[in-house]
Amino acid sequence: MRIRNASEDDLEAILRIQGRARQAAQWTAADYATLAGDPLGLILVAELDRVSSPALAGFVAFHHVIDEAELRNMAVDPAHRGQGVGSELVAEGRRRLLELGVRRIFLEVRASNITAQRLYFSTGFGLHSRRRDYYRDPPEDALILSLELTPAPEVSAHGRSL
Repeated sequence: MRIRNASEDDLEAILRIQGRARQAAQWTAADYATLAGDPLGLILVAELDRVSSPALAGFVAFHHVIDEAELRNMAVDPAHRGQGVGSELVAEGRRRLLELGVRRIFLEVRASNITAQRLYFSTGFGLHSRRRDYYRDPPEDALILSLELTPAPEVSAHGRSL
């Protein structure tokens, strides 16, 4: 699996994955194009190496401003869930955002989306707050999760932190 920046050629596959993921925000092609064209936007895809041709297994979309970012949308194709795709997407997004100076990532997740919550908690997110009746169709609370980003300590030639 390879995590890379999304390209315009990935849009059809992103929309297909999103359509198979009931809990993902259902964005339009224009929503992705807007975020991709924003210098503060970051869309990553997980590409699986296949004999015939590479296939996308999932995506994640972030937006950042100064030292904070929001994970705005994410989905993994149901055929590839439970294989570490989501964790890898979050880890790479975290790494890239840290390089851009981001120190905290926020996200909103439906209170009923236990699968997504497990993924986010396993990657270091914690509960920040709850927004009552945030979602529509059906009405539901949103859990606001956050993740503090800290640079890895520098290690000396002797294997000690500096």
